[in-house]
Amino acid sequence: MADLKKRTLLLSSGKQIKLFGSSIAIAKSLEIGEGLAPNIFSCINDQTDPKPTATVSNPYKLTMEEIMELADYNIQLWMDLKANIRKYGLNNSKIFN
Repeated sequence: MADLKKRTLLLSSGKQIKLFGSSIAIAKSLEIGEGLAPNIFSCINDQTDPKPTATVSNPYKLTMEEIMELADYNIQLWMDLKANIRKYGLNNSKIFN
């Protein structure tokens, strides 16, 4: 299974992909890229305090149900991508919405 460590995407095949940020994202078109800005729901680490603290950033004040809906939306996009790859292979532009 893929893993993300120290800005590197590690695949079970041994392939490593260096990232500029710390996340990958999928677009509605099913294209994959880096999700560079954690600006919807994230963890903020305050290193200025003698004892570092972490707080949750939720600038849109999303509810638990809304976060779950967002997760379900992204899961469905990834599932659609997998289904399209199975159906069309990797070299067919029909993969993308």
